[in-house]
Amino acid sequence: MRATFKESHLAKVKSNNSRLIAANIIKSVIAEGRSLDSALERGLPSTLSTQDRAFVQAMSYGVLRWYEKLNFLLEKLLRKPFRKKDSDLQALGLLGLYQIGYTRVKPHAAVSETVSATKKSGKSWAAATINAVLRNYLRNREELDQEAEKIPHIQTAHPLWLYDAIKDDWPEQQTEILSNNNLQAGMTLRVNSQKTTAQAYLESLEKQNIEASLHPFAREAICLQKAVEIDQLPDFQQGAVSVQDAAAQLAAQLLAPQEGERVLDACAAPGGKSCHLLEISPTISELVAVDCDAKRIEKIKENLNRLQLKATLITADAALTGDWWDKKPFNKILLDAPCSATGVIRRHPDIKWLRTKEDIDNLVIIQQALLEALWPLLAPGGRLLYATCSILKQENELQITRFLANHKDAAEHAIIADWGITRSHGRQIITGESGMDGFYYACLKKHCAT
Repeated sequence: MRATFKESHLAKVKSNNSRLIAANIIKSVIAEGRSLDSALERGLPSTLSTQDRAFVQAMSYGVLRWYEKLNFLLEKLLRKPFRKKDSDLQALGLLGLYQIGYTRVKPHAAVSETVSATKKSGKSWAAATINAVLRNYLRNREELDQEAEKIPHIQTAHPLWLYDAIKDDWPEQQTEILSNNNLQAGMTLRVNSQKTTAQAYLESLEKQNIEASLHPFAREAICLQKAVEIDQLPDFQQGAVSVQDAAAQLAAQLLAPQEGERVLDACAAPGGKSCHLLEISPTISELVAVDCDAKRIEKIKENLNRLQLKATLITADAALTGDWWDKKPFNKILLDAPCSATGVIRRHPDIKWLRTKEDIDNLVIIQQALLEALWPLLAPGGRLLYATCSILKQENELQITRFLANHKDAAEHAIIADWGITRSHGRQIITGESGMDGFYYACLKKHCAT
């Protein structure tokens, strides 16, 4: 059926109004369960200006970062909650509150522009409600904010289950973790050591007036003072550098493959660690990268091609080794296990909304299955590096404790480092330490046959 003029006009208005676009992206996450990355990919019109795209992204990230607190305030300000079918109005209310509370947008502009966006949303009847909510917040902001401050998980904008988990696991570091989770993560580069050195590339950045510094622990890492578009990075397309957090870069350093060794990267997509392994260890016999997602395997292929590296790519469930393993053992295995991603909330604030307590129990089962399935593939004397971007002990040190108790042919190879916190098994990087994401590593060695 052909759209009416009114429908066509409304669609055009929605595609040009940055606040409406942001609200629809937020709605996709909170009402439809989409990841923020997916919602942005689907919801950002290609015709949007660079400035408006940046605004939409900032608003979307900001609202989801502070969702728990913003929604608490919104519920206090509404006489009755919006109906499920009006989740776009909920998103607009959250957006207005975020602009007032956390941005440099002048309060009167935040109110008027959000009300204007509501009128253009096709639900102009709700404009008076949004106007009343935002103006009421301006009048009673101090009192409402004080009410939110009395509830720790609301004030820190974390769901209660996650707040409690962080408090239980890290009583001494909880304040730091909760605070860092609400900060925007920096941009870190990984220099391709086959092309140049970190120091030389740092000098190239300085010539482009891009302020940066070397990372204290990750040898190939450079931290930018301010994020830039990748096309501004010298020789990016020629493979001189990639974007990767410093904590993730430690994986290749820890595994340290030697000449002639065969290496497996299980759950490899999007391929950052695979590429790093090949960059620092060009004389290994083969790197096999396995991932269950065919589209993400294509991303690995793109990264390999740009960096001029070669690996064997396999689309399969790494745990179902009978479907893909050729019976040739691996000297080194990297298991970057599926996890809660609670260490990268700075980069993906939607995790706080999308992840549930029940998810953690399911992920622990998946991690255990992968460890059990991959261990037989490791050659005697070989090493398996277990990694997660989680800060929850259930997925990390407790997982390794269980594995070691059940495998007499396994022993921990202690990680001696100046970064992270020594745990009963492995090392834990707390979110924000030296600018890094939250990460866990444990190195396991298989006993040689006697």
